[in-house]
Amino acid sequence: MPVISTRGELMPASPIRRLAPLADAAKARGIHVYHLNIGQPDLPTPQVAIDAIRNIDRKILEYSPSQGYRSYREKLVGYYKKFNIDVTADDIIITTGGSEAVLFAFLSCLNPGDEIIVPEPAYANYMAFAISAGAVIRTVTTTIDEGFCLPKVDKFEELINSRTKAILICNPNNPTGYLYTRKEMEQIRQLVKKYDLYLFSDEVYREFVYAGTPYISACHLKGIEQNVVLIDSVSKRYSECGIRIGALITKNKALRKTVMKFCQARLSPPLVGQIAAEASLDAPEDYTNEVYEEYLERRKCLIDGLNKIPGVYSPIPMGAFYTVAKLPVDDSDKFCQWCLESFEYDGATVMMAPASGFYTTEGVGRNEVRLAYVLKTEDLKKALVVLQKALEAYPGRVLE
Repeated sequence: MPVISTRGELMPASPIRRLAPLADAAKARGIHVYHLNIGQPDLPTPQVAIDAIRNIDRKILEYSPSQGYRSYREKLVGYYKKFNIDVTADDIIITTGGSEAVLFAFLSCLNPGDEIIVPEPAYANYMAFAISAGAVIRTVTTTIDEGFCLPKVDKFEELINSRTKAILICNPNNPTGYLYTRKEMEQIRQLVKKYDLYLFSDEVYREFVYAGTPYISACHLKGIEQNVVLIDSVSKRYSECGIRIGALITKNKALRKTVMKFCQARLSPPLVGQIAAEASLDAPEDYTNEVYEEYLERRKCLIDGLNKIPGVYSPIPMGAFYTVAKLPVDDSDKFCQWCLESFEYDGATVMMAPASGFYTTEGVGRNEVRLAYVLKTEDLKKALVVLQKALEAYPGRVLE
């Protein structure tokens, strides 16, 4: 029998999706599952995007240019200007979701065996993309007790060697909701400049910043313009996960030329998705404001509710729509599985993402979960009741 590739064997299963069959089984038993496990917004997509799809007047759904439609890229220039990000249409390459942008960045910047430093916990698919490119993720660990703030410079420098080629950040952060401060971004800038590293900056949650001050983009950092690769996506800000439209943005012409080779090999990003994404840029300001206010209310509901449950702790996330919470359990992987297989309260249970899947350091995060506040507040309140009852009933509860 033919063997599976080493790369395939090393590819991690999604910590978010691997429990899906258990959730399906629970639903088949008539149990309502509150999905706190995945960042799928439930708020409506802008009506202008829906209308643009409905009103497509084409006889052929043809290939689009490999770098994406110029009209869309030119409109994006105006969008980024609102955040003081100064780019041209030629700096922007449209990708099939933010995921492809990360993968193409890795493939274009890294050789097999090259290393990327990533603060953990981190978005689990970064590891999958690194394996696809033959690269190695090296992590600096942030802790829930310190609010997931960035470790000091020396922790990064302990990892830097001749194979180190990049630092990767997600700001605001998935899974923690942490927002990097100006001081922390300056720390990263100095490391990138000192060691001439790439800085991959995933900023798909920039609309969701709750700190009262604007977020600091990697594109705001002076003196490293040729090192920065910005990763973006419409999935979260417009509730358009399914149209698979992202972007890779860099002022490094040589890098753009290389990325384009991979873009040409996959032919083109989704045509219909670009039509919807371009139309979304015309969504009224009320749309963005209403979405923001809704997430602000949900954040308060979830964080306040979590911290009222005995033994549970969650720091206050300052961005995105996630939080990582510490639970009084022996093993969050077992607990999340048990909730779906063996528990229900008033006909319902909860589905969460075990935080261990967002760490690469063995044994870290075993009593933590990531929760997404992508349900309306009345459902979040019900889910919190179910979670508290589950913790009370769980055989592996850790008593204080």
